[in-house]
Amino acid sequence: MGGTNIKKRGSRKLSTQQDLKIKVNEEIDYHEVRLIDADGSQRGVVSAKSALEAALEQGLDLVEVSDKADPPVCRIMNFDKFRYELKKKQQEAKKKQTVIETKEIKFRPKTEEHDLAFKIRKIKEFLAEKNKVKVTMRFRGREIIYAQTIGLDALTKIADTLREDCVIIQEPKMEGRQLVMFVGPKS
Repeated sequence: MGGTNIKKRGSRKLSTQQDLKIKVNEEIDYHEVRLIDADGSQRGVVSAKSALEAALEQGLDLVEVSDKADPPVCRIMNFDKFRYELKKKQQEAKKKQTVIETKEIKFRPKTEEHDLAFKIRKIKEFLAEKNKVKVTMRFRGREIIYAQTIGLDALTKIADTLREDCVIIQEPKMEGRQLVMFVGPKS
């Protein structure tokens, strides 16, 4: 049985022009536009055809700046250079944004004091990096009977230890067979 070997293509990434819906040169289909010259001076309201001719005479592109205005505003500029600078600005903005991750620390009801202290120290490190932390106490088998006693006491103890360093986003609550609490960094 020889079936056809069809390869699926991933979604193509749109270009900056398509992504921003910017009209350039012949795509501008208005009767009149407010024209801004390459040096930033206003030429006033002219027909779109004469604006395009003026742009081509200078060896540049006619780019729509604002379609909301009446008449729409177009500018004579080098579109490739504009697109390049826009891409650079987007990359800079992406570098500066902070991504908050959610880290998870897991416990068991019979976790010893030393291990508990070590995990609390690790939670403080995550909070210092401005990450949220999900503190989970998992109960296996018959350990579930300790959920409202030992489990709740342990998570309350952890929360009291961390109160100076963080904000309790969600108090301890049962989710299935585990007790969960969320903590986040202080602003």
